[in-house]
Amino acid sequence: MNLIIQILTGLVAVFHIYVLYLEMFAWTTRGVKVFGSKAFPTELFPKTKTLAANQGLYNGFLAAGLIWSLLIQNPEWSKNVGIFFLSCVAVAGLYGGLTASRKILYVQAMPALITLIILVFLK
Repeated sequence: MNLIIQILTGLVAVFHIYVLYLEMFAWTTRGVKVFGSKAFPTELFPKTKTLAANQGLYNGFLAAGLIWSLLIQNPEWSKNVGIFFLSCVAVAGLYGGLTASRKILYVQAMPALITLIILVFLK
């Protein structure tokens, strides 16, 4: 079970590293393709580059916390830190899903919630 939790936590972290990349470094190129004009008009991407980079930085902090939870040797602390950062990801995903795009519920909130439930109840 520990290996499954580590893999799922790692996948959530990798997703947030990818979002960091999109928002901080590829907002006006790849970001336009990924987030598309459904989020907002294409001409706003250059104008919102700084805002997106700020969001990307926060996604990087979430990824760093999840990776940190995987590196902690003490099982109790590893679990507690994992719970905290997975909860942060889930709350951010729920908020984003309710306010920005329902897709965020599926790509951000659900993986974090599933991993969180497994971590809390099965570890």
